[in-house]
Amino acid sequence: MELWYTEKHSDSVNFSLKVKEHLFSGQSEFQKLDVLDTYEYGKLMTLDGLVMVTEKDEFVYHDMIVHTPMAVNPNIKNVLVIGGGDGGTVRELMRYETIEHVDMVEIDKLVCDAAKEYFPTISCELENPRVTLLYEDGVKFVKESPDNKYDLIIIDSTDPIGPGEGLFSTEFYTNCHRILAEDGILVNQNESVFYEDTQEAALKANSKLKKIFPIVHVYQANIPTYPSGYWLFGFASKKYDPIKDLQADKWNNFGLKTKYYNTDLHIGAFALPSFVKEFFENGTIQFL
Repeated sequence: MELWYTEKHSDSVNFSLKVKEHLFSGQSEFQKLDVLDTYEYGKLMTLDGLVMVTEKDEFVYHDMIVHTPMAVNPNIKNVLVIGGGDGGTVRELMRYETIEHVDMVEIDKLVCDAAKEYFPTISCELENPRVTLLYEDGVKFVKESPDNKYDLIIIDSTDPIGPGEGLFSTEFYTNCHRILAEDGILVNQNESVFYEDTQEAALKANSKLKKIFPIVHVYQANIPTYPSGYWLFGFASKKYDPIKDLQADKWNNFGLKTKYYNTDLHIGAFALPSFVKEFFENGTIQFL
């Protein structure tokens, strides 16, 4: 008998992976978590039945959510990560000796515990002394944080349902703006625009950021296990333009070996296809 994991990407599209073994299943007060060992993508973590991370393609997401802002401002020292319970974002941040401190706020301890047990190469820096790991509500944490505290905020959240819903609100983004330094950068995962289920969230997040930050851009990456394989990120800043202010030489001088990100790709990531640009300008896409 074959075992398959199947995720519904839309009403008419399913994504399936052949499974070797179901390694873990747990339920927190927030969500259901499963860990599966798959033939093609290695170990896979799902939350409420949706792919969060796989061993094979996690590097794409974590490279792009971390190194993109770091190449625009290589002098970032204090970082806030909202979500990111698998640890991949913190792992990439800890590769920079210049970063002094990271506060990571994850609402669900079960995610971190499962990551430490089943994804050690991803969660390996969660106990780094430069990292303070807080099991709290990110919305509440940001609301209560002092002004101008962070150089970079990374919103490594789930989709805008359940525990991730508040991380897409105007109030939350406004508080993020307040606690960022005057040259601060915010980066968030911004869903996909290929399917109707995620289009609205992508559009709303972008429009809310534009009302709060003077500089807002969208950039892209190919993540095979996320819906459609085509994923977007948001870049918002009080000062820095992600293309004009790219510090390619300074970032390359860090000497980091990355699997996906590089400074040539950085420029291309912000060169959006016409249908994506039109979507964020007009709010609609006509595929067929």
